[in-house]
Amino acid sequence: MNNVRNWSLTVAVAGFLFGFDTVVISGANLPIKELWHTTPLFHGIFIMSMALWGTVFGALFGGIPCDKLGRKKTLFWIGILFLVSALGSALAPDPYTFSFFRFIGGIGVGASSVAAPIYISEISSAKNRGKLVALFQFNIVFGILIAFFSNYLFEGFGGVNDWRWMIGIVAVPAFIYSIIVLQIPDSPRWLILKKRDDVAGLKVLEMIYEKEEALESFNEIKKDVIDASVKETIFSNKYKLPVILAFLLAFFNQLSGINFILYYAPEILEMAGLASKESLLNSILIGLTNLIFTIVGMRLIDVLGRKQLMIIGSIGYIVSLGMVALAFHNNLGAIILMVSILLFIASHAIGQGAVIWVFISEIFPNNVRANGQSFGTGIHWIFAALITLAGPVVIDLFKENPWPIFAFFAFMMVLQLVFVLFMMPETKGLSLEELEHKMLNHE
Repeated sequence: MNNVRNWSLTVAVAGFLFGFDTVVISGANLPIKELWHTTPLFHGIFIMSMALWGTVFGALFGGIPCDKLGRKKTLFWIGILFLVSALGSALAPDPYTFSFFRFIGGIGVGASSVAAPIYISEISSAKNRGKLVALFQFNIVFGILIAFFSNYLFEGFGGVNDWRWMIGIVAVPAFIYSIIVLQIPDSPRWLILKKRDDVAGLKVLEMIYEKEEALESFNEIKKDVIDASVKETIFSNKYKLPVILAFLLAFFNQLSGINFILYYAPEILEMAGLASKESLLNSILIGLTNLIFTIVGMRLIDVLGRKQLMIIGSIGYIVSLGMVALAFHNNLGAIILMVSILLFIASHAIGQGAVIWVFISEIFPNNVRANGQSFGTGIHWIFAALITLAGPVVIDLFKENPWPIFAFFAFMMVLQLVFVLFMMPETKGLSLEELEHKMLNHE
C-alpha cells in the first residue's frame, strides 16, 4: 500500500504542474495586454487560449503515447514539455513566440490529464481508487493556489517584466518532477495488456498486493488479453454508454464557468471595484478555498460516492452562480461578490473537481481506457479553450455589467443536476474489471 501511495503522489505532481501552468497566465494577462497592445480578439486567441488549444491537442492524442510508450515514459516527457514551455514563454520577445511556447505547455497539461489518472487508477484498488486518483485533482488546485500566490509575490518584482518571472518559475517544479517520475514502475495493466510482458506485470502487482491477491488480480486482467488482439474504437456501439457519460461530464465541467473564473479572476474582481494588487490577493483566497474543499471532496469520494458529490456540487453551483449574477445585477458590492465566488469554488471542488478525473478514468474498459480518457479530457479541454478564447470578447461585451454571463452558467448547472440525477451511475467500490462489465451491459 505504501508503494501505491508513493507512486500516486509522484505521478500526481503532474497535476501540480497542470494547475500552476494553467492559471499562472492570470497574473500575466493584463501586463501582456499593455506591453504588446493586443486587441480583445487577438488576446483571447493567442495569449489566453493558445495553451488550451495545446491542451486539446495533448488530451486528444495523449492516449497514443500512453499505449505505445507506456504510462511512465509519457509522464516523463510531459515534465519536459512543461520545462521547455516555462523557459520559452518567459523569454519570449513577441506575442507569437509567447503563444507557441504556451501551446507546448498546453500539450503537457492535456497529456497529463490523460496519463496521470490512468496510471493511478490502474495501480490502485477499488477501495482507495477514488481517493488516490483525486490526488491528481488535489495537486491541480494546489498548483493553482501556488500560481496565484506566486503571481502576487512577483507583482512589481521585475518592473514591466514581472510577468516573465511569474511564468518562468514553473520551470523549477517541472525539472524536479521530470527526475522523480523516473523512479516509478510502469502500470501493471499496460505491461500485461499492451506490452504483453506478464512477468514484469506480475512483479509490479506483487509490489502492490500480497502474493495470492496479486495472482488473482493478474488472472482478472489476463481475461482482457484475448479481446485486446481485436482493434477496437471507443465509438463502437458497445462503448456508447461510457462515451456519452464522459462527454456530458466533461461538457458540464466547463459550462459551469470554472476556467472562466480562474483565468479572469483578477479582471472580474477589478470590475467589482477592487484594485489590481487587491484583486491578485483575493485570487489567492480563491485558490485556498479550492484547496481546502478539494481535500473535503477527496475524503468523501470513496465514502459518499461520485454521484452524491456531483449532486451536492450541482446544487452549490446553482446557488452560488445565481448569487454572483444577482450581486453584479443589483450592484451589491465586492464583499457579496467575493463570498459568492468562494461558494462557487467550494461547490466545484467538492463536486466536479473531485469527480471528473476519477470518473472518466474508471468507466472505460481496460483495452480502450487510454483512448477513452483522451476522448473525455479532449472534450473537457475543447470547451475550456472555447470559453477562454471567448473570455476577453465576452467581458468586453458585458463590461458595464457582466451578470448575464453568470446567469447563463447557473442555467447550465440546472441541466447538469438533471444529468446527474437521471443518467450518472455510481462507480465507487467496484474494481475496474467489475466496472467494465457494468458499462458494457448497461447495468
